[in-house]
Amino acid sequence: MQTLDRTPSLIDALRTRRLKLAALVDFPVVLWSGQSSPRNFRANTFPFRASSHFLYFAGLPLENAVIRLEGGKLTLFIDEASPASALWHGETPKRDEIAAAIGATEAYPLSELKPEDKDKGEILKANPSKWANGAATIGVQDRETHVGQFVMCQRNVFRDVGRIEGIDLELAQAIVSLRLIHDDLALAEMRKAATVSIAAHKAGMAATRKARVEAEVRAAMEAVIIANGMTCAYSSIVTVHGEVLHNDQYHHPIQPGDLLLADVGAETVSGWAADITRTWAVSGKFSPTQRSLYNVVLAAHDACIAAIRPGVEYRDLHLLAARTIAAGLVDLGILHGQVDALVEQDAHALFFPHGVGHILGLDVHDMEDLGDLAGYEAGRTRSDRFGLNYLRLDRPLQAGMVVTSEPGFYQVPAILQDPERRATYQNVVDWDRLAQFADVRGIRIEDDVLVTETGAEVITAALPTDAEAIERLVQG
Repeated sequence: MQTLDRTPSLIDALRTRRLKLAALVDFPVVLWSGQSSPRNFRANTFPFRASSHFLYFAGLPLENAVIRLEGGKLTLFIDEASPASALWHGETPKRDEIAAAIGATEAYPLSELKPEDKDKGEILKANPSKWANGAATIGVQDRETHVGQFVMCQRNVFRDVGRIEGIDLELAQAIVSLRLIHDDLALAEMRKAATVSIAAHKAGMAATRKARVEAEVRAAMEAVIIANGMTCAYSSIVTVHGEVLHNDQYHHPIQPGDLLLADVGAETVSGWAADITRTWAVSGKFSPTQRSLYNVVLAAHDACIAAIRPGVEYRDLHLLAARTIAAGLVDLGILHGQVDALVEQDAHALFFPHGVGHILGLDVHDMEDLGDLAGYEAGRTRSDRFGLNYLRLDRPLQAGMVVTSEPGFYQVPAILQDPERRATYQNVVDWDRLAQFADVRGIRIEDDVLVTETGAEVITAALPTDAEAIERLVQG
């Protein structure tokens, strides 16, 4: 972090978030940012990404830092960079500058605070035995920092949501309630990520015309993200094998007749994500079978977005997508039967096995480090049904939430060639008719949608979804 963006809007937004947390919990909170993890030796690390819970209240991606929140006030603990670090990393802001940029009340060195230390600053005078003792926290992902949390808190700090208890669970629940609804600062950041992500997808479509392998399209897309000072919010999916949902291989040749599925999103410096998927014909022209199935997926995508408004159950959006896809497959002769009955027996899930989307924010699957605590309304648990068990979000929508709508159609060999499923659905799937659509491995269409007071706003709408518009972008 070479520069600081100290603006009243940032400081005010962070202060408001901290005051809202103080209204929900009556105990101190200590949050760690974490530190970079080594790839193979200590000096060669993976890119650092601060804990999202830390980022939400601190606003800056500070490495190896801790914040203590109490009564709406923030105390920062971070060490000054050593003189030697300037050789390798350049000059970095001083502790007091960082504290001022995030609106911290006080700032202290982190390395000087040990569990047994006493009377070091006002924070210890208020709690002279242990500076983190009695405070709630959330376990971070990197192991070294996580071990440090055990030491400083003098108790177990669990990362497994099923084991979180006591004030740590109360804190997690409070943070979920805050982070589900985005403030103006968060939405502004997500719009920036969306704008860059849209440009990346257009660059990928344009690059497809001359690309020989998937990696060349990926490079064109990620180049736009990097050039705008952002990083990828997740591992990019750029593949002609769209039936592999989280495909991270980019060596496959791009050949005439292929569809290319690109699921690529940018993340701002402060951690806010976008998440967009488009699928296009590498030739610039969908075949008749490809267009038919593309339009089935698009109908589900559009129907879900049209239905989004406060109070709507996200599970109902998923079922709406399932019915729309089932109806489209019946129209194409791939499925036989009544639409509702087909969905009830999960026949649609042969081709649409995942949930229709998820919440979006500081993480692309926001707050999934807390398991289903954020995604599922209290008292609800995941279904064991084939067509519902991958649903990431099951709660009523509220104004200020950002969710994705991403239905798809996939021909996954492990599913379609499974003897048990073939037997179960032998009377509802026309396998011969399905074989006529062999040039479709996978199609997904995904947009990011803000729930407004009266409906929905697609914040990624500047990237078209219509088949003809997609073709024009690829053709140039």
